[in-house]
Amino acid sequence: MAQTDVKSDSTGSQAKEQAQQVAGQAQEKVQQGAGQAKERVREQVDQRSTTAGEQVVGAADDARSVAEELRKQGKDTPARYAEQAADRAERLGSYLRDSNGDRILRDVEDFGRRNPWGVVAGGLAVGFFASRFLKASSSERYSASTGSQAPRPTPQPAINPPAPMPSGDTGRHP
Repeated sequence: MAQTDVKSDSTGSQAKEQAQQVAGQAQEKVQQGAGQAKERVREQVDQRSTTAGEQVVGAADDARSVAEELRKQGKDTPARYAEQAADRAERLGSYLRDSNGDRILRDVEDFGRRNPWGVVAGGLAVGFFASRFLKASSSERYSASTGSQAPRPTPQPAINPPAPMPSGDTGRHP
């Protein structure tokens, strides 16, 4: 019996070693997959932030053109506001265009740590506007899918309350 105990012990330890190897390989695969996913997200943030930055810089140029036209018309105060908006938009656009995904995510995290209530308020505002957008677009989608206008609720006639009883009448009759 001693020989079978040794064999079962060695078989058990071999199985344990194989299980540890398989677990280690699985963990490596998961880490590789997570790394690849992070890299893809980073690339997407880089591409989209660059595109957004270029669009914002273009909008800043448009705002500068508006400011010039306002100055030509003698409207200096609105022109100054348009110029200030253009300067801020250009700074934002340059930041988005020139920053990589890591820097943008790090800056967003830092802002969240410094201003947690600002993040909460921003999240509520985004949620509110998203809900309004979805509500407005749902009726448009409905009418587009049915090929007609969305049904509008018909006004319900007002229900008149019962007339008050005369003061001596209790409503009970003998």
